[in-house]
Amino acid sequence: MLISDLRQRLRALGANPAHESRVLRHWVQALPLDAGKQPLQGWLPKAVMQTLPALMAELDGLVTLRSEHAGNDGQSARLLLGLTDGQTVETVLLPRDGVCVSSQVGCAVGCRFCMTGTEGLIRQVGDAEIVAQVVVARRKNPKLRKVVFMGMGEPAHNLANVLDAITLLGREGGFAHKQLVFSTVGDPRAFAALNEADVKPALALSLHTTDAAKRAELLPRAPRLSPEELVDAAEAYARASGYPIQYQWTLLAGVNDGPEELDGIVRLLKGRYGLLNMIPFNSGPGLPFSRPGWERARAIAAELSGRGVLTKLRDSAGQDVEGGCGQLRAREARGRIIPLHHAR
Repeated sequence: MLISDLRQRLRALGANPAHESRVLRHWVQALPLDAGKQPLQGWLPKAVMQTLPALMAELDGLVTLRSEHAGNDGQSARLLLGLTDGQTVETVLLPRDGVCVSSQVGCAVGCRFCMTGTEGLIRQVGDAEIVAQVVVARRKNPKLRKVVFMGMGEPAHNLANVLDAITLLGREGGFAHKQLVFSTVGDPRAFAALNEADVKPALALSLHTTDAAKRAELLPRAPRLSPEELVDAAEAYARASGYPIQYQWTLLAGVNDGPEELDGIVRLLKGRYGLLNMIPFNSGPGLPFSRPGWERARAIAAELSGRGVLTKLRDSAGQDVEGGCGQLRAREARGRIIPLHHAR
């Protein structure tokens, strides 16, 4: 089901735009049907009310919880969610009332340090399936206040569905635009679409290196924009939207943690409207990288901050449960056949 399908079904039952908005708001905010000062009963058309319980049950069935893996921090948890065709995606409950959602099953970019990239793209995740991940998270944490599109997949490769989901979350979900974070490896189509979007999310740009040749090795199927071009495009969006860019940097020991990279970061990002999120690599089976020691990572972040680049060192949750992006799906899928399915 797509959000547009849901709207058409409601209209066919006699719903007007205000009715649609109310129904969608109840779903996205995980509200009981009798919630609110004005009861739905007597306000919605009779045909909509008669159909509503079955419709909400159908929406609840878009994703089902397959397994849950709590982090040692007592706040984060990685959820493996099943889709109706047997595929699975990962959704992560984050500290400070956030959730990270997946936009694809698999990913075509093929980042060398990401388990998701090892299986390629299997199918797109529909806009309603994306929103359904947020609904699951909201039921686990009613205080949810931030949604980041940093899970499995490259959002720019599923642009229509991701932007439709962002629009619904921004209009009916109770999220401020800056509480919705669109993460990308950098795609000209994404920059253009975000600039034209009615709901403009904050932007996170996966940088990982300031060396164009090294970036082509680490992100083999990312658009061939140079780091300088990526940062310039991100800076333009930051100034237009008013939200600082979050530059993402997966810290790989001996790969992108040397003096030449730190010099490159200062050259590219000093004075820019943004911050650098530095995340030590989350190791996984078959991935040929390692994470630097925590003290080394702290020293790098401190040096960059001292040289004028606001840098936040973040730990990647899930080390204790083989929970890096794509790892839960890969582990659960071993020994079983998942049918292939391609959607919009």
